[in-house]
Amino acid sequence: MPPQIYYPFQQFNFSNRNCFLTGQALSSDEEKIQVFPAWLMSRYNLEEQPFKLLDESYATYKDLKVPCAAQINEQYLEPLEVEIAAAFDAGYNAVKEVDEVKLFQWAGKLLYGILFNEVQAGIKQQHAQGQEFNISQALIHKFSNLHLMLQSICQRIVFEDFKPFSVFLFKVDNEEDLFGYRDEINTLTFSLRIKDFGLIICLQDNGANRAYHKEILGKIEGKQLHPIQFEEFNARIFYSAYLFNRLPEYNVLPAGDETYIEAMPLRGISSKPLFDFWQGKTYGQVLENFWKKWGYVLFEIVKDPDNPMSFLLDADGNFINAATIGLSR
Repeated sequence: MPPQIYYPFQQFNFSNRNCFLTGQALSSDEEKIQVFPAWLMSRYNLEEQPFKLLDESYATYKDLKVPCAAQINEQYLEPLEVEIAAAFDAGYNAVKEVDEVKLFQWAGKLLYGILFNEVQAGIKQQHAQGQEFNISQALIHKFSNLHLMLQSICQRIVFEDFKPFSVFLFKVDNEEDLFGYRDEINTLTFSLRIKDFGLIICLQDNGANRAYHKEILGKIEGKQLHPIQFEEFNARIFYSAYLFNRLPEYNVLPAGDETYIEAMPLRGISSKPLFDFWQGKTYGQVLENFWKKWGYVLFEIVKDPDNPMSFLLDADGNFINAATIGLSR
């Protein structure tokens, strides 16, 4: 029997009566799981910390939950959490050994959980004002595809000769007990800096951002980074994810008890490059935000707009050894 793919965006089903992952009916509104897993919140004392939502309101990390069938949680999600928790605890070398699809599933589940809470809040707010909930078709397209691929956690879904994501992992000389989390819902970009590593995932780009940054990756991958270097690369990825101008399309092909997902060519019928034009000043504004801790302001960063300030590469384009950077971590 072919697997049943669940499409929550077709009828905008974001109630607490259905499992967020499979759509199956739940026995109680209390059948929920945390968006940020308990092990992560406990390790970094996040439970009561404020989490800012898109409408500028705040929840606490522990307030963010999604409805989830107990059997789905026990059979599929908890084993994934156990594997990721063990790797994250051990650090960079262990994370490097984790299958990238599992990192994608874990990060995607977390980001989709935040999105689920954002949509729920938006629906309530609009209905309270007597209005229908509105969201752009482009975002529905992206979010729906992410959800389709997350069902690979609990179904036999095969990505046919492609990866729907770009993963970037670095060894980083972080402060003890640091928890550095960022996301961008609109571009589906995720970043986490903890322990001795930094992880960035573009969740819906079919590897385009990885190809776009191929040259700099050739110089920095495998090197230990100072935190300011990681945040510089982080800013590059968040900015290029914003410049990425395609909405990936897929063919979904059921075959027996498996579902095959085939990616359509990103170029499609458009002659436009996959990424809009990189502007030094706009990138500088992004970088200023990522470098807040170190106090660099836009004026310094883009003094030469064609060559913004960098701690990753020197004037000749060579990697700067992290040990030579005399800044706080």
